[in-house]
Amino acid sequence: MIGWVQPNQELTMLALLLASSSLYRRELLARLQLPFTWASPDIDETRQPAESAIDLVRRLAMQKAQALAGSHPNHLIIGSDQVAVLGEHILGKPHTVERACEQLLACSGQQVTFLTAVALLNSATGQCQVDCVPFTVKLRVLDRERIERYVAAEMPLDCAGSFKAEGLGVSLFESTEGRDATSLVGLPLIRLVDMLALEGVSVP
Repeated sequence: MIGWVQPNQELTMLALLLASSSLYRRELLARLQLPFTWASPDIDETRQPAESAIDLVRRLAMQKAQALAGSHPNHLIIGSDQVAVLGEHILGKPHTVERACEQLLACSGQQVTFLTAVALLNSATGQCQVDCVPFTVKLRVLDRERIERYVAAEMPLDCAGSFKAEGLGVSLFESTEGRDATSLVGLPLIRLVDMLALEGVSVP
């Protein structure tokens, strides 16, 4: 899938490409008021043996950007990936209602750290910047009935951690801690603005 967003601003020298079809990431990137296209990369997201959560998201963010470099040779390509971590356990996307409920029960009253990696690849030069931004959420103590109501209302089946922080999921939070709240949704804009500046792209 390929799409296009064109705010009222001139194109930068290198076109901006978001290596994701995620609506959440497109909405976040649109906040910067830069014109961009998006395309979905095709990569294997399987975790490698003994790979840490941070190494996993950094690698996948880079691979997503690199997967589109051949077909987009004069672009600044943004790749991003996110996992949720509960203790030593990585929480993936639940995909089913039952797994979403089980994830939230396990997270009840606990701190969950979201690790969101962002990569910016200049496909003209091969230069790639990558970083990982953590954000911690403490969930309220939740019973099964409340969790089932939430999952039925918002169906967060494609979200690591089984909630949508930009929606009703915020009602499940007791507190949050982190430098960049946009990282929780899936694209750390504060860090991305720094990366774009190093490529000569200024954000209004």
